[in-house]
Amino acid sequence: MKNADAALLELGRGLKEAGYTFVTVTPESHRRVIARGGRAAEARTLRDVFGWNRRFRAAAVGPDVLELLHQAAAVDEEGGLYTSRIRFSTYRDFIFLHSGYPTLAGDSVFFGPDTYRFLAALERCLAETHPGRAIDIGAGSGAGGIVLGRHFTEAEIVLSDISEQALRYARINAELNTARNAVTHQSDVLADIAGKFDLIISNPPYLVDPKARLYRDGGGALGSDLSLRILRESIERLAPGGRLLLYTGSAVVDGADSFAALAEQELRQSGLVYTYAEVDPDVFGEELESGVYATADRIAAVTLTVAAP
Repeated sequence: MKNADAALLELGRGLKEAGYTFVTVTPESHRRVIARGGRAAEARTLRDVFGWNRRFRAAAVGPDVLELLHQAAAVDEEGGLYTSRIRFSTYRDFIFLHSGYPTLAGDSVFFGPDTYRFLAALERCLAETHPGRAIDIGAGSGAGGIVLGRHFTEAEIVLSDISEQALRYARINAELNTARNAVTHQSDVLADIAGKFDLIISNPPYLVDPKARLYRDGGGALGSDLSLRILRESIERLAPGGRLLLYTGSAVVDGADSFAALAEQELRQSGLVYTYAEVDPDVFGEELESGVYATADRIAAVTLTVAAP
């Protein structure tokens, strides 16, 4: 492990030992919370520093934490005040490293309410499968695959992403959460990975992003192209008895779920058994102000599960 990555690992372990917890909210909620005390408000706690990404003085974290941030090249300084470039979020007894707020860079590694909904959907299906080999496509921080790795300790878990930065953070998070059976693999969906899987999971980006940031842009007119591609490639790679869990979003236009209609066309031809459910009727409502979604009623979070015979 490189020195910078080792520093981030040590930092995460220290936060976990200190009892650090933080639930990450949507970017819009985050903006509103930090605006309450004024944008110049300084951090007082580790949650302020590594959750809310407030500016802080050296005394707020102590010399050891500040040194680890410097070793990781993960801190900015201006006028005696520092800002962490990274964040840590928690889920149950897991802790995950991801990009700092705001996630403006093209290679940002995102973690937020979608991640929590994805993990909840994943945990609901754990009793229905016992994979020997599983993959998290577009793993990002690695949260989904890492939860799998801790639950199925004998399984081979692949954390796959096209982003090198995502794979870097996923490796650190796997070590941080003792998911030692999780390995990373760079791939554009399944193009660079061979073989079949007993379980395929994915929480891909599903919005239309004018900047085409990897963690956010789902492609196509309404953001569903990547989700459809994952569906197509996955159903060909399911081992006998295998399952796919796809958590994504769909623009609902004039009452019609746009992704559901496209997915159904794909699945009708496959003959596979599937279930489709809306898990949140209204996410990223601010996107409706964009011309891209001028005809949309709302954007819904949905899950699609597919079972191979």
